[in-house]
Amino acid sequence: MTDRPLDGRIAVVTGASRGIGFVLAREIARAGAHVVAVARTVGGLEELDDEVRAFGGTTTLVPLDLTDYEAIDRLGAALYERHGRLDVLIGNAGILGPISPLGHVAPKDWDKVMAINVTANWRLIRSLDPLLRRSDAGRAVFLSSGAAHRVRAYWGPYAISKAALETMVETWARESEITPIKANCLNPGPLRTAMRAQAVPGEDAETLDRPSVLVPSVMRLLSPSLEISGRVFDHPTGEWIA
Repeated sequence: MTDRPLDGRIAVVTGASRGIGFVLAREIARAGAHVVAVARTVGGLEELDDEVRAFGGTTTLVPLDLTDYEAIDRLGAALYERHGRLDVLIGNAGILGPISPLGHVAPKDWDKVMAINVTANWRLIRSLDPLLRRSDAGRAVFLSSGAAHRVRAYWGPYAISKAALETMVETWARESEITPIKANCLNPGPLRTAMRAQAVPGEDAETLDRPSVLVPSVMRLLSPSLEISGRVFDHPTGEWIA
């Protein structure tokens, strides 16, 4: 049982076709959960399914653009019809947006960052909260960033969106205090991902850890024994920072 701590659980993972989301979806499946893998890229989802099937795990692949908010509602309805509950939600999908002075950010770029990093996660909460309440230990983890706390010039849209995400998750956690839901954010720190390469193009990727180092931290946050909610877990230090 210790090798499969999520045995029998139903888990939704967004941004599951690559990077952190891919690794977390695969390892959550390895821990025994049936993973509902959500992403836009069908090829990446199919690669995930191949890897999960290779060790005997199971997935449901959901090609979905998270700015299609009505599709998120349909996902909630489909999960209710098929499973009747949800045990795990990993809100991983996000975009960096422009690194630019705030006054130079195009409105369409601002709107896209907020749509994916904030509004899509709110729609997930709105649609999946009733299902998580039906679990005996609903657990939600949203990927945030140290940028939400270390304010720097030119990182406005991304940092602001992650600060908003953290406030939103804390609000939901407080509203869910008498339910089985525990909802937290996770700061992964600098990892070898496509987003990191986009943000810091001159950095030597070989100096960075791979996303797989996050797995123990995530499993801790998904544990049915977890009592903490509405906080931010800082993976690099192993401490709760907010």
